[in-house]
Amino acid sequence: MVVNYSKWDALELSDDSDIEVHPNVDKRSFIRAKQNQIHQQRFERRHQIETLKYERIINDGLLQRIDKLLASLREHAQQATAPSQNSDEFMMHALMDCAGDGADDVPPKPPQGVHTQTEQPRYSVMMASLVDQVKKDVGDTPSDWFQSYLKGVEGHKSKVESLQSELKQKLADLEKEEGKKITSDSIHTGFSVSSVSKEKEKPKVAEKPRPETVEVLNPGSLKRDSLKRLDSAGQSSGAEADVEDEIKDPSKVLEDDDDEENIKPSELGKAFAKIKMGDYKKCLQFISENHEVVKERETDGLLVEGFNAQMDGKSDYAKNCVHQALLLQYCRSLGRDGVGLFFKRITTPGHQAQKVFLDDVNDTYNRIRTRSAELAKEKAANPNAKETEQIQLHAVDPNTSIHINIPSPSPTEEVEIKARETFETFPPGLQRALESGELDKVNEVLGKMSVEEAEEVVEKLGEGGMLSVEEGVIDGTTEEGREKLKELEEKARAERLAEEAVGQTAGLNEVEVADVDD
Repeated sequence: MVVNYSKWDALELSDDSDIEVHPNVDKRSFIRAKQNQIHQQRFERRHQIETLKYERIINDGLLQRIDKLLASLREHAQQATAPSQNSDEFMMHALMDCAGDGADDVPPKPPQGVHTQTEQPRYSVMMASLVDQVKKDVGDTPSDWFQSYLKGVEGHKSKVESLQSELKQKLADLEKEEGKKITSDSIHTGFSVSSVSKEKEKPKVAEKPRPETVEVLNPGSLKRDSLKRLDSAGQSSGAEADVEDEIKDPSKVLEDDDDEENIKPSELGKAFAKIKMGDYKKCLQFISENHEVVKERETDGLLVEGFNAQMDGKSDYAKNCVHQALLLQYCRSLGRDGVGLFFKRITTPGHQAQKVFLDDVNDTYNRIRTRSAELAKEKAANPNAKETEQIQLHAVDPNTSIHINIPSPSPTEEVEIKARETFETFPPGLQRALESGELDKVNEVLGKMSVEEAEEVVEKLGEGGMLSVEEGVIDGTTEEGREKLKELEEKARAERLAEEAVGQTAGLNEVEVADVDD
């Protein structure tokens, strides 16, 4: 393909290094003078162009009024031949006919710097001056004054038209000279196109109304109603817990409406996960058509989908989900134009972003693969193991024990009345376990409850004073009691020796400090 460089011939460069001057002439001064000369010539040429354009506009307005004057003279030709007709009055009426509106009588304002020394006269003044000139040329006693005036006005029209032709030719020459060189003033925007990709309108789904909630320290307490958690059969697990029942694994859990608890990929995210890893063109097209896929929830959902797929043995699909999830995360973290910036970098051959991104994908997938393998191994070792979280009561200090205090059925004091009311709100099975006074039976009932219910029960037991921690009494007459006493004495002796050793060390430090001071 042949490239045409002729368009650059008109480029006026400021590099004058090829200029050769006389040795006695300073080259820099000569170049500077040459540049000033070029700039001055360019300024004068543009000033002449503006002046000629303005003069042509004024002459066009004058020609229109001369044509109206000629039309008025020809229209009233018969009146001019009347013996009683005065030439001055006739010409005055003709000028009034071609005057027009007062707003059109004022010429347009000249551009800045054009005809600044003289004020441009009105068109009516120009026409009056033209008629006076014709009258002067005709004389006082012409043989046929009408024809003489008519020829005089036509002669002035020809002069103005001739002047317009000269101005037009001169203007064309100046514009041609101005267009020979490309300067900074010639730079302009050829075309500018911008497009905005709008999301397709999708049918709005009615949002599920959420009840008003109050922010508390224990949000789980708002989701239960005084130990009444209904399962699918409409029964309360806490109310049915009893010491005679067998411990059952709760199969029903409290439904949580919070979306953060159940992170799953949407249908849109699953469709994006099916795009093959490395097909960035298709990924960019998908994101451009579905901007909502870049949300953080879709990233988390795809990571969960990849983990579940790895647990099911679908390693290829799992790695593809991890790749797509991190792709969305990078696009979101790069800022407002993150999508375009990510795909520009990732598709550039040899760019460092490719290595960073793929290393992150491999590391994340390896962690998921390792964790899923560990879980699968644990599941294979204990296939029947069921993890159930429970709340149990035990004394932290082995020298103390937890005692159960049941409020009196007929309380007299206000504190006892409140404790009895709290006791009667407990399920029957829990009441029987508390009345037995055995901590194991109480723990058995608590193990059948959910963690939230058991926490609430323990809290109410503490508030009602039904649980108390007491020090145990050691019987020194039995063998077990004597061993316990001996163990406690040895422990106390060890603690005393440790305290003495600490005191001696502190004393030695004080003596050393005193020696240094002396």
